[in-house]
Amino acid sequence: MTHPPEFDSLVPGRPLERPLSRRDFIAASAGVGFALATQPIMAQTALHTDSAGLVAGRVKLPSPQGEVEAYQARPAGQERLPVILVVSEIFGVHEYIADVCRRLAKLGYLAIAPELFSRQGDPRQLASVADILEKITAKTPDAQVFSDLDACAAWAFQNGGDPGRLGITGFCYGGRITWLYSAYRASLKAGVAWYGRLEGTVSATTPRHPITIVDDLKAPVLGLYGGLDSGIPLASVEQMEAALAAAAAPAARASQIVIYDQAPHAFHADYRPSYRKDAAEDGWKRMLAWFRQHGL
Repeated sequence: MTHPPEFDSLVPGRPLERPLSRRDFIAASAGVGFALATQPIMAQTALHTDSAGLVAGRVKLPSPQGEVEAYQARPAGQERLPVILVVSEIFGVHEYIADVCRRLAKLGYLAIAPELFSRQGDPRQLASVADILEKITAKTPDAQVFSDLDACAAWAFQNGGDPGRLGITGFCYGGRITWLYSAYRASLKAGVAWYGRLEGTVSATTPRHPITIVDDLKAPVLGLYGGLDSGIPLASVEQMEAALAAAAAPAARASQIVIYDQAPHAFHADYRPSYRKDAAEDGWKRMLAWFRQHGL
């Protein structure tokens, strides 16, 4: 199978979902598991997507930064599938992110979510957000993340994915990365950023932030934000909207931001109290429409 030349060095319906029952919750916790820092889990709202008809599970694949583990899901027996890179929150690839991959696979995508923090530690085993931010996230370089995402794309192209149809979506931390990767990878078709931070402190690990890369965007991004997000001020989102509208880059001008006025941060996270069903379902529909609009 052919693939975009930039990856050469790296290569050696509807989702079936329902509220998580107690039985499902126990099974999920024993499998991929939920991150400790997200406890207690809202089992009554958490969605569970089965793997019937899918090839799904964890894989290990080569990366210039060293071997990376990822969770992947794709329809069994199909080839030339559009590929979606799924970028996790700071909690890593726990059951929620694995379920998102299966939801996408049920719709005909090859979805793959890398463990981007594995060289710094396992955020799923830390009990507090503060510890994750200090000990893991702050020590994970953006350059390492981009390299691992490239490696996952290369693996996907060799395992049923279509090299000409690559997209990305991410949540919170992953939303920020979605914006940045959309300015980094020329072969990307589209991105969907769920409540990704737009501004931040410049450091050796995070040299740029979304608000500063607008004119470098190579793929259009749909940004989904909560109007009640206490961590991402509405003024920051509005500043990003203005920057996109004024940008010279066609991908920036083609990008859009949707604000859900009554939604907090992490409104798509159906396993947490922040979940807002209406906003989450509308955002999911918009994401799928965005991908279809841009050839995915």
